[in-house]
Amino acid sequence: MALKIYNTLTRERETFVPIKEGRVGIYVCGPTVYDHPHIGHAKSYVSFDIVVRYLRHLGYKVRYVQNITDVGHLTDNADAGEDKIEKRAKLEQVEPMELVEMYMRSYYEDMDALNNIRADISPRATGHIPEQIDLVSTLIDKGFAYESNQSVYFNVAKLEDYGKLSGRKLDEQESGARIEVNPEKKHPADFALWKKAGSDHIMKWNSPWGVGFPGWHLECSVMSMKYLGETFDIHGGGIENVFPHHECEIAQSETANGCSFARYWMHNNMVTVEGQKMGKSLGNFVTLKDAFKKFSPLTIRFFVLNTHYSSPINYSDEALEAADTGLERLLNTIRSLRERMESSSGTEGQEIWKTKLEGYKNTFEEAMNEDFNTAEALAVLFNLSKEVNGLLSMDEDASEGVLSEIDSFYRTYGGDVLGIITEKTVSHDSDGADVYKMEDDLIKTLIDTRNDLRDSKQWELADKVRDRLSELGIIIEDKKDKVAWRKKK
Repeated sequence: MALKIYNTLTRERETFVPIKEGRVGIYVCGPTVYDHPHIGHAKSYVSFDIVVRYLRHLGYKVRYVQNITDVGHLTDNADAGEDKIEKRAKLEQVEPMELVEMYMRSYYEDMDALNNIRADISPRATGHIPEQIDLVSTLIDKGFAYESNQSVYFNVAKLEDYGKLSGRKLDEQESGARIEVNPEKKHPADFALWKKAGSDHIMKWNSPWGVGFPGWHLECSVMSMKYLGETFDIHGGGIENVFPHHECEIAQSETANGCSFARYWMHNNMVTVEGQKMGKSLGNFVTLKDAFKKFSPLTIRFFVLNTHYSSPINYSDEALEAADTGLERLLNTIRSLRERMESSSGTEGQEIWKTKLEGYKNTFEEAMNEDFNTAEALAVLFNLSKEVNGLLSMDEDASEGVLSEIDSFYRTYGGDVLGIITEKTVSHDSDGADVYKMEDDLIKTLIDTRNDLRDSKQWELADKVRDRLSELGIIIEDKKDKVAWRKKK
């Protein structure tokens, strides 16, 4: 079954065909680093991490580019207001680049914790000022941009299909404009390519039009084309970026190069709080660092994957608690599976389980091929776990080969593709800092103590240990030749 992607540009789910066979170029709009990442960032970057992981699973060689916006993003996301980074730097009384370094480190810490694979290239806007100036000059030479009071604007009236991504028509944009009319512009919808810097503006560069700084939309066009080519496969970002950001990227890139920009446009939907978009401007955001104090990063990841990337997801402690329970149930099955692998001596069921796992593989990939449907893919893992728990509850030993094949399935689809199963969370063999190994070792010590009490016929004390473990969620199963234990589901 071929991979299908919903393309915002065509408003259709299309069969994915890369420009170069076997290779994929993907660009995702990265963060503006002026504060700590929040849950909304997790929704976006986990979603596109899954896209990259699955494309690689399918055998594609992927070049993943995700920028860092460290200049040019104004507070009202239009062509007015202050630079967000500069505004925050003044508030904290630090240099803008000092602020950028601090919050960029914070961003990568949180993304690493979420088990997101880092981009192959992470370009910064300030490192590509010459290329941005060159693109502005090209647009002026081609008649699609004009200088006005040392700023440069894109002339949207010159482009017949401006608005093709968002579906907004130019006359509708003009009549619906809510921003103050800028006398420098020929049309209210014209967007800034280069802005004149005031005397008190910190981040500014020399240009043919005077001292200034680049417009927000310019950087993504320049950096995506530099590292992926004038036309590349996938451009991703949040749904709030469809207009104006991505619309403007298309306009300036395609007029400059005379060819299509990105072929597939993917947009993740937002995180809401009580039905309202989560965001810094609304003051209803929860930083990932605060969320990590209550829930593990993989619980946050699991929470995101339970909803399709193109659908909104409502954040609440109750929703995270449910995700935490669901993830722990899955991990407990895998821990029990690996423990059984250490002592398994059975030989039966190899062919039956080979057929079953092939069916689960096909169902999983069918879900992911339908526009990366992670919610359905997770359901496949849970359906498998029901069968695995049944297998582990049987008195006779399962085949060591069967258990190994099942474990390999979890590693590939739960680990490599979905990124929710890691060695740290399930392994009994990692280093002593692993909280799960410490927990399991303590449980085994208590069980050994109970066994010693039983051997010495101290039945009352042995029962107290068993009952106390039961209160902690540990079920002990006394079998003929050994004592097994498992965590409550």
